[in-house]
This record gives sequence, C-alpha cells and structure tokens, in this order.
Amino acid sequence: MSANTETQSSSFDALKWLVAIVLLAAAVLGNYYYTEQVSVLYRAIAVVLLVVIAGVIAGMTSKGRRFRGFAKESRTEVRRVVWPTRQEATQTTIIVVVATAIVSLILWGMDAILVRVVGFFTGLEF
Repeated sequence: MSANTETQSSSFDALKWLVAIVLLAAAVLGNYYYTEQVSVLYRAIAVVLLVVIAGVIAGMTSKGRRFRGFAKESRTEVRRVVWPTRQEATQTTIIVVVATAIVSLILWGMDAILVRVVGFFTGLEF
C-alpha cells in the first residue's frame, strides 16, 4: 500500500512540476509576446502573479516541502548565531587590512630581491 502511495505521489509531483514549469514559461513568453500591446505595469503584475502561483504549486511537491523545512531550520539556526558587535567587526576589519598590507609589503620586497638576483645572474637589468 505504501509503495502504491509513493508512486501516486511522485506522479502527482511530476504533474505539479510540469504545471509550475508551464506557468513560468507562460510568464516569460507572455511578457515577450505582449510587449507592444500591454503596458509594463500589467505585464509585471501578471509575471509576478504567475511566478507566485508556480512557486506555490512547486512548494506543494515533496521536494518543495523538504525545501520549506530546510528554510525553517536555517532560519532558526541563524537566530542562534552570536553576531559580533559593531566595535568587534571594526577591529577585525582593521586587523585584516593591516595584515594584508604587511604581507603585501613582504611579498613586494621579496619580488624586488628576486628580480635583482635574476638580473645579476642573467646580466639583464629590469
């Protein structure tokens, strides 16, 4: 019985995905086809409406339900994160900028030394 239910659910999911894709294609093609006949406002409203309807239909599939569950879990996880204060973020940014400047100066110096060494051995001046 459960295998039959899963097969039936997956066939309905395929139909739902097909309807969602058709609605999205209708939004794109309708927007393109009615460029001259309909104002931009009405076309934009129609496109947004079709995209929302396609999203609702896609959300009713098994993958859509899993995605909604994942999004809810992600949202609760973001709430648990301890975000840095403004002062901590500023201090960290300053440390990164200073460290980057120091490393770039070291690499610039090493490059200058290597150019002189290669120039000395090859007899070419750079």
